[in-house]
Amino acid sequence: MTIKAFGYAAQSATTPLAPFHFEHRALGARDVHIAIRWSGVCHSDLHQARNEWGGSSYPMVPGHEIVGQVAAVGAAVTAHAVGDWVAVGCMVGSCRTCPSCEAGDEQYCDRGATVFTYNSRNPDGSATQGGYADVIVVDEHFVLRVPPTLDPAGAAPLLCAGVTTWSPLRHWKIGPGHRVAVVGLGGLGHMALKLAHAFGAHVTQLTTSPGKEDDARRLGADEVVVTRAPDALRALARRFDFILDTVSAPHDLNALLGTLKTNGTMVLVGLPDKPATLSAGGLASRRRTLAGSMIGGIRETQEMLDFCGERGIVADVEVIRMDQINDAYERMLKNDVKYRFVIDMASLAA
Repeated sequence: MTIKAFGYAAQSATTPLAPFHFEHRALGARDVHIAIRWSGVCHSDLHQARNEWGGSSYPMVPGHEIVGQVAAVGAAVTAHAVGDWVAVGCMVGSCRTCPSCEAGDEQYCDRGATVFTYNSRNPDGSATQGGYADVIVVDEHFVLRVPPTLDPAGAAPLLCAGVTTWSPLRHWKIGPGHRVAVVGLGGLGHMALKLAHAFGAHVTQLTTSPGKEDDARRLGADEVVVTRAPDALRALARRFDFILDTVSAPHDLNALLGTLKTNGTMVLVGLPDKPATLSAGGLASRRRTLAGSMIGGIRETQEMLDFCGERGIVADVEVIRMDQINDAYERMLKNDVKYRFVIDMASLAA
């Protein structure tokens, strides 16, 4: 028997999100039925709801930063029990058998079988619907434990903004003795600051906004450089071991690459909508590396949650009601949030 759900959906690229009744699949043997309590609002939700990346299908219930409590479990579920606080991030399925999946990198599934939490397709062809709703049904492998020490509202953005910045910092083994620059101070950037600081790196915030210096220092920056100033980046030549670039608007990557030391690495986690122009000389002259990273696997997401639970790290959030989501989207476009909206799903009224 299918499970009835209620949430907010985009019916087209040009219409506001509005109340929407739909159904999830019946509870399978390895499924977890979750009553959603908090749902983070990611900028990618807006991109996909408005088809700004192309490929959007409707009706679409966005949301992939989900925290809630287990309402029921399938007969074969062993990792979760009714009443547990759990979380769901950007993925709800993959092939589970290819080399990438077996390595814990389900987001890079070699068979292209990653099933995303919304605007994607289940193996049976049905559309996935996300966290702007009262319930969700997810295979237990993709359900994560939420440490009891974490504020659940602040924990919700860890499922995307948190792991998206955690994954490259961990992959490149950032820690004490490293000089790290974070480019951009938004939903991703503020988590990058918190995590890089917690790993013991010396962290510099690079921002175009002079008014963000106090916040950047509060979040963990040892230094703040306003890059609008003339020659600001030239003054940082060969300063950093690692740069985490969180900016999704077009910007000058060559100038940033010039601030890397020999053998330094810059990782892109933002997704600008236009291709960048690169100078091969800027890379070759110092054996620099330019790389990218996308979200994180299930194993490392759980490691990130546990780490944050031990240290009390959560996102800085503004809690909103479900019926404020369209206003929140407009405010996101103006960068008018510090630093992540989270929907209180108790406000969802049928």
